[in-house]
Amino acid sequence: MRGAIPRLSLVLLAAERGARLSTVIHYLVCGQLGWFGLTIACVVPGYAAQLLSILWFRADGHQPGCWLLVLHLLQLGLWKRDSCRYWDVLWMMAEMDGNARAGEVLTRLGDVCVLQLLEALLQNLPHLLLQAYIVVAVDPEGFIPGVSAGLSLLSLAWALVSYSHFTCLLKPGHLSLPAMAVLCLLLWRTGMLGTRVLALVLFARLYCFWVFAVAGVHWLLMSFWLVAQQTDIVAQPCRWRLFNCLVGAVYIFCYINVRPTPSKTRVFVFYAVST
Repeated sequence: MRGAIPRLSLVLLAAERGARLSTVIHYLVCGQLGWFGLTIACVVPGYAAQLLSILWFRADGHQPGCWLLVLHLLQLGLWKRDSCRYWDVLWMMAEMDGNARAGEVLTRLGDVCVLQLLEALLQNLPHLLLQAYIVVAVDPEGFIPGVSAGLSLLSLAWALVSYSHFTCLLKPGHLSLPAMAVLCLLLWRTGMLGTRVLALVLFARLYCFWVFAVAGVHWLLMSFWLVAQQTDIVAQPCRWRLFNCLVGAVYIFCYINVRPTPSKTRVFVFYAVST
């Protein structure tokens, strides 16, 4: 199952990017410059991930040249890193002899899962919200925006599933999840994200900007809840506060386990409060 995850991730990565580019071209050709501009603006948060990718290249001992900087400016830096690391994982799995390189494969797989999740939250999620609003409230017959929204939803759900699968592999004595378990996780994540996005879109259609007030209250509650849990992933006080605020924003849409301990109680509290 480990080999299937990188392959599916590469396929989804290519399909989602192709659909997003088709959406941009669709709005430009149809003269819908407002939606064109907003769709382009959805990639702006992704520059935070591009900056992290550059810093990661430097930490790996590679000085970023002009060509690499251009790729990051074009929002293709993570594409290059993810694709290379996915192919590295597949190549290492093909050559792996027993468990000799299992630790190295797991490290590489963890890198791509974390990068994929970061990129999905920063880019796919805003794009999904915008295209879902356009399809529901503006152009119900819009085929290209609908396909793009669907692929963004699937890509985001798959990023969460890949991250969950990787965290399971880190636990002592845990084996790779079977295919049916991964499929059930994907269906659960897709349904959960889809219903939340649809609820926000319908609320925004009826009450316009009041949706930001509701999302803001939810974000504050989740951020204070994370602070109360005393998460120790980040040690520095300023970065710790920023981490809690960022994860609190993510909790508007989905739950991510940020602690190594069992999460049954936290999941129950999360869904009891946010439902």
